[in-house]
Amino acid sequence: MKTKEIRNLSDQDLQKQLEQSKSELFNLRFQLATGQLENPMMIGLVKKDIARIKTIIRERELNIGKEA
Repeated sequence: MKTKEIRNLSDQDLQKQLEQSKSELFNLRFQLATGQLENPMMIGLVKKDIARIKTIIRERELNIGKEA
Protein backbone atom coordinates (compact mmCIF):
# COMPACT_ATOMS: atom_id res chain seq x y z
CA MET A 1 0.00 0.00 0.00
CA LYS A 2 1.38 3.38 -0.96
CA THR A 3 1.79 6.29 1.42
CA LYS A 4 -0.76 8.44 -0.41
CA GLU A 5 -3.35 5.68 -0.08
CA ILE A 6 -2.62 5.32 3.62
CA ARG A 7 -2.90 9.06 4.24
CA ASN A 8 -6.38 9.08 2.69
CA LEU A 9 -7.67 6.54 5.22
CA SER A 10 -9.51 7.59 8.36
CA ASP A 11 -8.05 6.88 11.80
CA GLN A 12 -10.40 3.95 12.28
CA ASP A 13 -9.48 2.50 8.88
CA LEU A 14 -5.79 2.90 9.74
CA GLN A 15 -6.27 0.83 12.88
CA LYS A 16 -8.10 -1.87 10.90
CA GLN A 17 -5.37 -1.91 8.26
CA LEU A 18 -2.70 -2.13 10.97
CA GLU A 19 -4.39 -5.14 12.55
CA GLN A 20 -4.78 -6.82 9.15
CA SER A 21 -1.13 -6.23 8.32
CA LYS A 22 0.01 -7.62 11.67
CA SER A 23 -2.13 -10.69 11.13
CA GLU A 24 -0.72 -11.12 7.63
CA LEU A 25 2.83 -10.83 8.99
CA PHE A 26 2.08 -13.50 11.59
CA ASN A 27 0.78 -15.83 8.89
CA LEU A 28 3.80 -15.19 6.67
CA ARG A 29 6.19 -15.94 9.53
CA PHE A 30 4.29 -19.12 10.29
CA GLN A 31 4.53 -20.18 6.65
CA LEU A 32 8.26 -19.40 6.67
CA ALA A 33 8.78 -21.59 9.73
CA THR A 34 6.90 -24.49 8.17
CA GLY A 35 8.63 -24.12 4.81
CA GLN A 36 5.49 -23.20 2.89
CA LEU A 37 6.37 -19.58 2.07
CA GLU A 38 6.93 -19.13 -1.66
CA ASN A 39 8.09 -15.50 -1.62
CA PRO A 40 10.11 -14.48 1.47
CA MET A 41 10.23 -10.87 0.24
CA MET A 42 6.58 -10.53 1.24
CA ILE A 43 7.65 -10.40 4.90
CA GLY A 44 9.72 -7.28 4.26
CA LEU A 45 6.94 -5.63 2.28
CA VAL A 46 4.38 -6.22 5.01
CA LYS A 47 6.79 -4.95 7.67
CA LYS A 48 7.31 -1.76 5.65
CA ASP A 49 3.55 -1.30 5.32
CA ILE A 50 3.19 -1.66 9.09
CA ALA A 51 5.91 0.95 9.60
CA ARG A 52 4.20 3.34 7.17
CA ILE A 53 0.87 2.97 8.93
CA LYS A 54 2.40 3.47 12.37
CA THR A 55 4.28 6.54 11.14
CA ILE A 56 1.13 8.17 9.79
CA ILE A 57 -0.79 7.37 12.98
CA ARG A 58 1.98 9.01 15.01
CA GLU A 59 2.08 12.03 12.70
CA ARG A 60 -1.63 12.53 13.25
CA GLU A 61 -1.17 12.26 17.01
CA LEU A 62 1.45 15.00 16.87
CA ASN A 63 -0.39 17.02 14.19
CA ILE A 64 2.54 16.84 11.80
CA GLY A 65 2.29 16.77 8.03
CA LYS A 66 -0.87 17.03 5.99
CA GLU A 67 -4.06 17.57 7.89
CA ALA A 68 -6.62 14.88 7.16
